[in-house]
Amino acid sequence: MFYFTFSQIMKQATSNLFLIRPFRFFSNPETSVNNYFQAKMFSGDDIDVAKKALIEFDNFFKTLQSNHLNVFLFDDFEKPITPDCIFPNNWISTYQDGKIFIHSMFAKNRRLERRDDIVTFLKQNFHVSKIFNDSELNEKNNQFLEGTGSLVLDRENKIAYMALSERSSYNLLVDFCQKTNFQAIAFSAFQKPKKIIYHTNVMMSVCEKFAIVCLDSIVDVNEKKKVFDFLIKTKKEIISISLEQVNNFCGNVLGVKNKNGESLLVMSTNAFNSFTKNQKKIINRSCKIVHSPLDTIEKYGGGGARCMLAEIFLNKT
Repeated sequence: MFYFTFSQIMKQATSNLFLIRPFRFFSNPETSVNNYFQAKMFSGDDIDVAKKALIEFDNFFKTLQSNHLNVFLFDDFEKPITPDCIFPNNWISTYQDGKIFIHSMFAKNRRLERRDDIVTFLKQNFHVSKIFNDSELNEKNNQFLEGTGSLVLDRENKIAYMALSERSSYNLLVDFCQKTNFQAIAFSAFQKPKKIIYHTNVMMSVCEKFAIVCLDSIVDVNEKKKVFDFLIKTKKEIISISLEQVNNFCGNVLGVKNKNGESLLVMSTNAFNSFTKNQKKIINRSCKIVHSPLDTIEKYGGGGARCMLAEIFLNKT
């Protein structure tokens, strides 16, 4: 059995992931209040949207499997009703030293997504050293940190980037960094004037060799410089994306490693089509691009490929 030691090299990417197959996907009215990427549904659209989302999900799962990723699949339940269960990275995150964090959620119906059976599965199959779960207490205090939606982590260099919003509290960022020994880099990012980007992971992704980031969304000059300087300091080649590309989910991508040790960048087909040839060239120097159509999920869920992927960094028992 192999456990984490401080001499162990920190990994930026994992091949172990889990997905949650939705029972009934639809546009969540409780999240649309501050997710400006999310479209509202019209009466009568429910069945059609749910069917299309399920087809997209199943094709996405098959694409991941065909690229030799180790993907654990969990089914959603009929009740309670959890339209955003498809985005599990918001309520749970895992770490190489065996830590699990259970995160607080802004929308009340999203709090129902937290599942003891998944935590039990992780404890039975991976080494878990400690579970941090102050989610209910934080929610009572209106303090939220929605997992690796709020946090974009440079795990190798132990840096936690976070765009502050109603769903991403600075106090909880500080608390997280104290418990993990990460360094906090907080800033504000805007989709439009006065419209704050709800999750960091729609405008930023840190990979092994490069970082994708929309610097234009960071209005404050000092905050923009700080993010830029840290990316340069940590030797990340910067792929700067536009606000239009953010709207097409170019920031909502995830670097992973398959079972053969190959580096992959997972994204939606919408994002793939929005990257420029030169940007794809930079990505392809160190990663194979893997993409799948997620149009319905992106439109009505306001999240893309990265939001759907919950990473498992725990060591196997």
